[in-house]
Order: sequence, then structure tokens, then C-alpha cells
Amino acid sequence: MQRKTIAIINATGRQAASLARVASAVGYHVRGHLVKREGIVAQELENLPNVDLLEGRLEDKELVKKLFANAQLAFINTTSWGDEVAIGKSLADAAKKAGVQHYVYSSMPDHGAFGKGWPSLPQWSSKFTVENYIRQIGLPATFVYTGIYNNNFTSLPYPLFCMELRPDGSFEWKAPFHPDRPLPWLDAEHDVGPAVLQIFKDGIRKWSGQRIALAFEVLTPRQVCAAFAKGLGRKVRYVCGPIEIKVSIPNGYREQLDGLQLLFGKYQAPYFGLDLQAPEEALKLWEGFRGIEEYAREVFPLEEAANGRTWMN
Repeated sequence: MQRKTIAIINATGRQAASLARVASAVGYHVRGHLVKREGIVAQELENLPNVDLLEGRLEDKELVKKLFANAQLAFINTTSWGDEVAIGKSLADAAKKAGVQHYVYSSMPDHGAFGKGWPSLPQWSSKFTVENYIRQIGLPATFVYTGIYNNNFTSLPYPLFCMELRPDGSFEWKAPFHPDRPLPWLDAEHDVGPAVLQIFKDGIRKWSGQRIALAFEVLTPRQVCAAFAKGLGRKVRYVCGPIEIKVSIPNGYREQLDGLQLLFGKYQAPYFGLDLQAPEEALKLWEGFRGIEEYAREVFPLEEAANGRTWMN
């Protein structure tokens, strides 16, 4: 049986790296794109079996041609750096021309399209635009919509998911989400890879044109803090309040944060819009997920230590 090749872009990202690790371990050939061979994840990928890396920008059509050459499968998670819509359309065109048989695109909803008066989030609506283009050109594709990353939490003063360390040793998470409104959660590094690999195994016949909510827990902010507290063995409190920006943030991200505050704070819109529910579909793909409590106990302290924090010592 011929070994299948999976083409992956932005291979050092949480979603893509998760798939690269799992796919290479079970014998798929992974051809991964990255902008630069820098950082711990890039070094890890270079040392994995069955992984070849291409370095460069996705605006380079020759690089993209090499990426998809003789690849049967592709996992594409575009980012907001650069013209995401133009890059997303160009990748889809190249994949179709190369004959990719199953294209899994990491998309997100455009809440402005539901006719409810909800705002469109700039970094999500661009993905939805690309998704619609993929459908229009007839590329055989499946679309995964990811929940909130467990890995977003940090005690560093970043907006929205700062788990602030208090003087008494407890933590406090302040965000605009309603305390008792359920939200979908995903450990991207641990669980995207196995789930997407199962989609590939099931095949395009089962998943052609389908949207899948990729989230394995649905928890309210209060429940998240309770799970965090159990994992850490410390008190963790949730405070519903406006997003606080205490550090410099990338261009365009403020508009995304303002939109998030309106969409999920003021309007309390469903995270995936009106069409998708979690976690039932995700759990059919992969049962071995890492939940918030396990993440808080096993991973959060390690990530904090890597960021120079010492509270766990």
C-alpha cells in the first residue's frame, strides 16, 4: 500500500504541529511548510521521522507547488499575518491543480452572516471567506472549527486569557464572557492531530463538505476555573469584566478583541454560530482528549516555567 503524503502549512503552529507529530508517528509522510526554521517546535519537527520541511513564504507559488506535489491529503490553517484571504484562495487553487484528494481547512464562523445583528470578527470572517471559496471551486474538503485553546491561558499580562497570579497565591481570570454561558474548549497541541488524522482515515466520502466543531469540553467560565483549581490545587476565581490590554498587541488584534467583547459579552452569541454543536462530533473522532483539569495539572505549570514564571516552585 502506497504511503500517503500530508501537506501542512504553518507547521510550527499548535494545530499543524499536533497533526505532524501524530501523522509522522504512524507512518504518513508529512511535508510541512514553515516561514523560518527557528524555535523549539521547528527543531522538534526536523527531528521527527517521515517529515520534510519547506521554508519560505506562502506567496511564493513555486514553494506552494512543491508543497502539494504528489500529496494526497492537506491540512491548512491560514493565519492573519499577510493577506489571509488571498493566500487561502491561492492555496486552494494550487491544491486543486495538484489533485489533492482530501483538503481539511481550519475555518471559523462569520457571525455577521447569521442575520442576528452580531458583529463579524475580522480574524474569523476571513477564514469563512476562504471556506466559501474552497466550496465554490469544488475542492474535496472538510472544515474544522476549533474551540478555545486550553493553551491560551497564561499568567503573563496578555489580554483575554490572563490567569493572573494574586498576592495570596490564588489565580484570577477576568474576561467578558458570561460566568454561566457554556463555551467550547480544546487542547490544540494534544487533540487536533488525532482528530484530523481520523477525519483523513474516514475519508472524503464521509466528510465531504462537512463542518466539524472541534472541541472536547463545553464548560462555563466558572466551571473552567473550578477545573483549573482542582488541577492546580489553588483557588481560581472568575471575574466577568471588560478585556484589559496591558501590553503591546499586534496590528489588527485590537479590532478582534473589541469584536469578541461585543459578540460574546454583550450579545452572548453561541461560539460556533447557529449550525454547530460540541462536543459530540469531536468525541466520535477522538476519545483520548486532554481536558482543562488535566491541562492545568500537567501542562500549565510547564508552560509557565518556560515563560520564566516561578510560582510553581
